[in-house]
Amino acid sequence: MAGARRLELGEALALGSGWRHACHALLYAPDPGMLFGRIPLRYAVLMQMRFDGRLGFPGGFVDTQDSSLEDGLNRELREELGEAAAAFRVERTDYRSSHVGSGPRVVAHFYAKRLTLEQLLAVEAGATRAKDHGLEVLGLVRVPLYTLRDGVGGLPTFLENSFIGSARDQLLEALQDLGLLQSGSVSGLKIPAHH
Repeated sequence: MAGARRLELGEALALGSGWRHACHALLYAPDPGMLFGRIPLRYAVLMQMRFDGRLGFPGGFVDTQDSSLEDGLNRELREELGEAAAAFRVERTDYRSSHVGSGPRVVAHFYAKRLTLEQLLAVEAGATRAKDHGLEVLGLVRVPLYTLRDGVGGLPTFLENSFIGSARDQLLEALQDLGLLQSGSVSGLKIPAHH
């Protein structure tokens, strides 16, 4: 991930009090839907349009009153996604990676949580009533996991958007590692290598 250095979780947690921790989560669910009756969706993967016009994952900074990274992440999910986020909990077992960038003393922790389609639909339905909707979060968006026949529409076009920090690389790495992509949907795309 360009400009970011990967850390083990223990190393990240041992950095000390001068560091802030931010946690974000990719939320996904199996989706049996078909686009135009012929393109299988396979999975629904959520991202959000942020206040700065860039795409990112729900989450945010862990506060001093949070007893763990996951407590902070789950609090942020409720603030950004609404009460439907209280129906599930992102746990340490959902943890994927930690990175530090060249900027201020911030460690970014990334998680991926598999939901049921019903849970994901409830998050989407309630997101406009969340505390941070219209402020920090301008709306949710699903990631198209397919490539249309023209070879451009779908995921390749989606990836041309502006992403915050390492979100684009985190997305591609998670999609590949979790087996969420249909064959051929990433031909020609550069999947980040684990560092």
